[in-house]
Amino acid sequence: MVVPEHRSAAAPRVLVVSASIGEGHDLPARFIADGVLARRPDAVAPIEDGLRACGPLVERIILGGSAFHSPLGNVIYDAEYALITHVAPVRRWFSRASEALGARGLLRLVDEHRPDVVVSTYPGTTEVYGRLRLQGRLGVPLVSAITDLAALRYWSHPGVDLHLITHPESEEEVRAIAGPRTRIVAARGMNDPRFATAPSREEGRQTIGLPAEGKVVVVSGGGWGVGDVEGAIATALALDGTHVVVMCGRNEPLRRRLAVRFGAVQRVTLLGFTTEVPSLFAGADALIHSTAGLTVLEAWAVGCPTISYGWGRGHIRANNRAYARFGIADVARDRDALAASLRRALAHRGSPVAAFARLPLAADVVLELIGADPISSSVAGDVVPLLAGDHVGNRA
Repeated sequence: MVVPEHRSAAAPRVLVVSASIGEGHDLPARFIADGVLARRPDAVAPIEDGLRACGPLVERIILGGSAFHSPLGNVIYDAEYALITHVAPVRRWFSRASEALGARGLLRLVDEHRPDVVVSTYPGTTEVYGRLRLQGRLGVPLVSAITDLAALRYWSHPGVDLHLITHPESEEEVRAIAGPRTRIVAARGMNDPRFATAPSREEGRQTIGLPAEGKVVVVSGGGWGVGDVEGAIATALALDGTHVVVMCGRNEPLRRRLAVRFGAVQRVTLLGFTTEVPSLFAGADALIHSTAGLTVLEAWAVGCPTISYGWGRGHIRANNRAYARFGIADVARDRDALAASLRRALAHRGSPVAAFARLPLAADVVLELIGADPISSSVAGDVVPLLAGDHVGNRA
């Protein structure tokens, strides 16, 4: 493989590697690439699907193991996650197998694009690139863009030059996996920048077309549309005066299914794909969400109380423990607990987290890493923590 020499004077070349599994990896990939181009219009910042690059066999294995829409599929996913995460011999085998199956295709992307840096937003590609980096087969810096709070076994790796974390609280776990000397920067810019300057509650509701008065509860099954979405809607509707907005995204089967049951209910809005999520969360009084990740971070950043409910599988279970530990979201195990959590959330809405807007942009930190656009030393250093008093706490 031909390895490009380090370049700082020339137009920076940033290869962003994602995976098309819902929006959880593609969305941060797009925002990082857009951020690089906004900072350096002369830059080259292609986004590649790492799963596709690994070949059809890997795609079938990963996507087949992500079949969440049946009880059996959920059980299989849960068992697979437990094996490759918590059983050391299986974990080592899985890591080596991932390299054997994926290294050739992922290195081909590097040969084709000749980047100055590789940014991975998917833990599966981060794991393979990290191994290649340690072996000297990847000759440019590697950045892991981490969008979960916990369960970071494959998001983190000793071969990663820079870990970008969306939650400063993730630092301890990243260091435990990647080593005490690894570089970690808490950053924003892996999602819509408007979450750092969210509109007022009134402006948010006006933008979305929501009622000016009353309580608004947002229900989300994530990009996959999984979990007890119907139960979350019914629980929210059982509270007097609530209006429920359901984020269906691009999941048309979910939207059609919900339309059969709730389409005639005036207090329910079935929302398709929208770019106005900052306004939606700013105008809402609570969020019920099933799949952790960026959606919880986004609601937390604008002060919208969040309840994790409906799909405690695999990595979601670990994230739920971390949400409870750090007071970022409440966790409800059944519908009765959800109703109690929702009543508490609707009684007190939090305020936007001021420190979130002060975090450096991920794109800036990536460019600084390769000397393409130096930034201040306060940004270039290690973890930038939230200040005392900035944490919303357990607001559900």
